[in-house]
Amino acid sequence: MKLQDILTPDCTICAAPGSSKKRILEYLSSLAAEKLPEHNTFQLLESLVKRERMGTTGIGNGIAIPHGRIDNTCQPIAVVITTEEPIDFDAIDNRPVDIFIALFVPENECQNHLCTLQSIAKIFREKQFCKKVRKCQNNQELFQLIQQAS
Repeated sequence: MKLQDILTPDCTICAAPGSSKKRILEYLSSLAAEKLPEHNTFQLLESLVKRERMGTTGIGNGIAIPHGRIDNTCQPIAVVITTEEPIDFDAIDNRPVDIFIALFVPENECQNHLCTLQSIAKIFREKQFCKKVRKCQNNQELFQLIQQAS
């Protein structure tokens, strides 16, 4: 599944305030909770934190892909935010992060999860694309840019 298939305009936020890794994970979880009525923010946050304990999802170049598996749902949800200022996220290159692509996927869809992660990595490994993401001025512009990515 591609990022464009599971991202909605209300889960695409440009220049969000963020002061710490914990606050960003909470914000990502709260946005996703609005789309997943059977789960609350705390449950979604726990899924992200559980994955972060296994190793950072900060993949370098100012990008992080926090992701968690959730039960009792059949639809994956993506949340994309950029932050006003980069924050320390324990990324593998030790650089701060300002682009976050969060995934919340059904527990039993491991293969789809991996395909979606590959799709995201492919889009965001392009430095020119990341520059455009960082220059977006509003949520709609960010959403449209991602929708047009190949």
